[in-house]
This record gives sequence, structure tokens and C-alpha cells, in this order.
Amino acid sequence: MMRNILVGYDGSGAAIHALTFAAGLARAFGASMHLLAVVRPPEFGGMVETNAVVEQSRQHYQNVLRGVQSKHAQEPFKTHVHIAVGHPAEQIVRFAEGHDIDHIVVGHRGHTVFERWLIGSVARQVIAYAHCAVTVVR
Repeated sequence: MMRNILVGYDGSGAAIHALTFAAGLARAFGASMHLLAVVRPPEFGGMVETNAVVEQSRQHYQNVLRGVQSKHAQEPFKTHVHIAVGHPAEQIVRFAEGHDIDHIVVGHRGHTVFERWLIGSVARQVIAYAHCAVTVVR
């Protein structure tokens, strides 16, 4: 039984496809859908710069997720939005473990072999460490 579906959402084309797939699952199973955007802090920079970048990214995702949430307001399932800070794969897996998630849906990105290896690593890490089913949407 699927009750809680988590979508790793960054606003990209791949994430939009993952969201569409997850909404179909939520509709079919009567599950709640959780959207998680992960703000990745800069690797270099001072504390003030890091805080400013994280806060700006957090505000950006709040606006994006609010729009997605209102778009799904009339759906028969509930849509919850969340923002975390850190490495995307780690935050997705942690959120899933802490929120009784039954199924994770993430998008796949990358066109060249190198891009698939580099960018697809988030999806691969989620698959490797998640405690529940994971669907990667192309």
C-alpha cells in the first residue's frame, strides 16, 4: 500500500516529469505527495556569503513549490512542500526515513555519458540508500 510519495524536486524538466509521474501514483493510490527541494550550500565562500546564498535559494524554492502546490490544490490527494539544506541524495533519503515515505520518485538528467555519470549520481545514491521503492523517471 502506498500512502506517502516523495518527489525530489528542483524545477528542472526531469523533476517536472517525475512530479507528473508521482501525481499519477498519488491519484491512483490515494496517497499524499511530498515535494522536497534541496538547497545545496556553496562549497566555497565565507559564512556571510554562504548564508546569503542559502537564504536566496530557500526563497526561490518556496516560491516554486508554492506554485506547484497551488496547481495541485484541486487534486484528490494532499500535496506537502518541504525544503532542506545539504546534499540532495542524502536529504532525500533522510526525509524519506523520517516521514514514513513508501515510494520516492526522482528525475533522471543528462544526455551524454559523462552527464549521466555526473548528474545521475543523485538518483543512483537515492536508489542505493533508500529504505523504500524508488522510481527514476526519464
